Amino acid sequence: MTATILDGKAVAARVKEEVAAAVAEMPRKPGLATVLVGDDPASHTYVRGKRNDAAEVGIRSIHHEIDASISQDELHALIDSLNADEDVDGILIQLPLPGGLDGEAAVERIDPRKDVDGLHPFNLGRLVLDRPGLRPCTPSGVMRILDHHGISVSGKRAVVIGRSFLVGRPLALMLSARGADATVTLAHSRTVDLADLARSADILVAAVGVPRMVTADFVAPGATVIDVGINRVDGKLVGDVAFDEVAEVAGSITPVPGGVGPMTRAMLLVNTLTAARS
Repeated sequence: MTATILDGKAVAARVKEEVAAAVAEMPRKPGLATVLVGDDPASHTYVRGKRNDAAEVGIRSIHHEIDASISQDELHALIDSLNADEDVDGILIQLPLPGGLDGEAAVERIDPRKDVDGLHPFNLGRLVLDRPGLRPCTPSGVMRILDHHGISVSGKRAVVIGRSFLVGRPLALMLSARGADATVTLAHSRTVDLADLARSADILVAAVGVPRMVTADFVAPGATVIDVGINRVDGKLVGDVAFDEVAEVAGSITPVPGGVGPMTRAMLLVNTLTAARS
């Protein structure tokens, strides 16, 4: 293996230390409201981890567990009450919601100033306009990993595979924003000659949700490879990158697990702190 491993766990620990230090100096501790609907085991695990992270850095956790039988109107009423609660600085609706409930409508109901997932159309619009605002957590985590490891993106060619509004599109905007200054191509599963395009990248991001889709022939020697994928195959978590073979070609690479995943949760804490300060 020749690639340098970009350890997201270490970067996340640094971010938590920074947030904890900032929270300790605040006269009122920020409050993060989490809303968990239904009994999906994975969702319970994710929310438990987020609440534990909040507790570690001194952020108050305000948790709501709701039966899957809740109506859309009742869910919106809960969100409205959290919007109006001055003790709540951030609101997180754990997605996906159970069948019959509209997750996009629920997110749009959140006060944009409390949208710590950074997914409200208002905040995504501010990202498009290159204005300050709450940013989606996973793309923010990718940017922080690159910065922490001293990987400059200015003037570099970046290829992002995956065009979701959760990761691919906002990350492409962040990489190309003023101050980052990468030249970005946003690709996807229907891109013609995808492997050839990917090999042109100094920074290659895989965020398409297909296990081990990015193989060694996608990667230019020495390129930085960021694997955003989280897929379960035969009981194991694997990324969108065929890690072992790509690590023999790339200059640096994020692992799965332990790469981008921990940073998504860490940047949620940063967004909560930002929301509390606004």
